[in-house]
Amino acid sequence: MLYPILEFLESNFDLPGVRLFQYISFRAAAAIIISLLISTIYGKRIILFLQRKQIGESVRELGLEGQKEKAGTPTMGGLIIIFSTLIPVILLCQLQNIYIILLIVTTLWMGAIGFLDDYIKTFRKNKEGLQGRFKVVGQVGLGIFVGTVMYFHPDVTVRQETKFAKEQTEELMSRDRFNEEKSTTTTIPFFKNNELDYSKAISWISEGAASYAWIIFIPVVIFIVTAVSNGANLTDGIDGLAAGSSAIIVLTLGIFAWISGNVVFSDYLNVMNIPRSGEMTIFISAFAGALVGFLWYNTYPAQIFMGDTGSLTIGGIIAVIAIATRKELLIPILCGIFFIENLSVVLQVGWFKYTKKKFGAGRRIFLMSPLHHHYQKLGFHESKIVVRFWIIGILLAVITIVTLKIR
Repeated sequence: MLYPILEFLESNFDLPGVRLFQYISFRAAAAIIISLLISTIYGKRIILFLQRKQIGESVRELGLEGQKEKAGTPTMGGLIIIFSTLIPVILLCQLQNIYIILLIVTTLWMGAIGFLDDYIKTFRKNKEGLQGRFKVVGQVGLGIFVGTVMYFHPDVTVRQETKFAKEQTEELMSRDRFNEEKSTTTTIPFFKNNELDYSKAISWISEGAASYAWIIFIPVVIFIVTAVSNGANLTDGIDGLAAGSSAIIVLTLGIFAWISGNVVFSDYLNVMNIPRSGEMTIFISAFAGALVGFLWYNTYPAQIFMGDTGSLTIGGIIAVIAIATRKELLIPILCGIFFIENLSVVLQVGWFKYTKKKFGAGRRIFLMSPLHHHYQKLGFHESKIVVRFWIIGILLAVITIVTLKIR
């Protein structure tokens, strides 16, 4: 909204300072400041409003220390994250950019699913919330939308280096060195010439089969969106864990988005150059600022919980950013906290069912899943668990960034 106005002022009037808004770095810095201020200043007002409306968390009895004290804490705090993200995005982003459109749709889509789940829990007094199959349908629907847009939209391209004949002039080579093209390639970490083309998984069938690569690509997107959003949802179990871990992940993805969208740095680092993807840096900055601002009220002892309104939205956004920057194969490393939380539940449930069928009584691998509850059962204070998970998250983020050069 504000960006086109400033663009008009710059082209028609020589106003000092307006030219700054051309730069992604300046708009990203402004976005993180605005979102941080909105989430911290207005976050308190939202908490007070939720308290007046008695929109509190209904806590299930799990036998965890300090659990009863959390009952009645305001939930639906994900609304703070959503509003604090979207306001600076609308003000500072190029809203016609396809990647910004995708991220705004993702925010609203997953936010609506999470809000409905929290509404059922809070107002209908149903602790189970929205049934799992309806959540999955919503996640699959978003995956289909994102995958279809990423595959078919003409603005979703990569910039490939053009090979020239020896007789072509240096001037021509400099001018036409890079060429945009549709591509289903993605990045494989730790390998030289580290690109994987999804179309190769189907092109061997026949000569024209590569044009049907969407049959592979869209299901992959659906799986990633579903897995990451569920991982973020499971991680949101103790104060500050999901918000802090997500902020680390998002800031790392911001580095990838900025480098991928910059011709000079992507060429220097030999990273896939994705035209127009740099604009995502502004969205990511706003999102990171919103998460940090929310963390102000969500650290132990939490004054508000994000609820599914926040956790499902966070997971969906992270998944879409990773897919858009062609870094989805780095998710098991970068989102290692989400991954291990997901895995702990799968292992726990799978082993319990297997041992019950074989021995007549179910056995457990962990004292409780997701994994953070296991450490609570061992007697660790939740603040210690959260900080240690953050440290692991930072380590995984550093390893992810290092993959830019280690191949």
